[in-house]
Amino acid sequence: MSKRVVVAGLLCVASLAVSALAQSQDKDKDKGGVNVTIQGKDTDAGLVIKTQATAKEVGLPLYPGSRPHKDDKDDSSGANLGLWGNTFGFKVVALKMESDDSQDKIAAFYQKALGKYGKVLDCTNNSGGSEDKDSDKLSCDNDHPDAGGRLFKAGSKHKQHIVSVKPGAHGNEFDLVYLEVRGDNDKSPL
Repeated sequence: MSKRVVVAGLLCVASLAVSALAQSQDKDKDKGGVNVTIQGKDTDAGLVIKTQATAKEVGLPLYPGSRPHKDDKDDSSGANLGLWGNTFGFKVVALKMESDDSQDKIAAFYQKALGKYGKVLDCTNNSGGSEDKDSDKLSCDNDHPDAGGRLFKAGSKHKQHIVSVKPGAHGNEFDLVYLEVRGDNDKSPL
């Protein structure tokens, strides 16, 4: 089967999945999402769209006493998205949380938690810079926090854990993100 057919099929599946998710959300407020996998002799492809995520999926613990943050009452505080094929793929899992504790306490907690993934980068005062495109070494590159916030990263370019902490309306808000990207040279499953 040609790559063009697989990509066209994935786009069709993605369109149907988004439509199905929107309909299920409107009717039942179903937060389960869509999970589609296509397997064949020469094809392995899939799509995941969920409006919920867990700390386990992000790979980081929840800050003690924190609570889900929603910008609007009907919003979800998490998301789990993924799309993959034979030669490419990505996965993004995110949680939005909030706490009444200080930004320093939350930042210290997550700097320690991120340590299990390697060197923790503090991108808070990052002024940008160049990145080695051929290296898997993680860098801050052009990433920086929202005004008054802090940003930390750990892992590799292809498997990153990111924590952003910023002042919010009810204490401090923080985002926990797991980002995985797979290219032509990496055949590992997402």
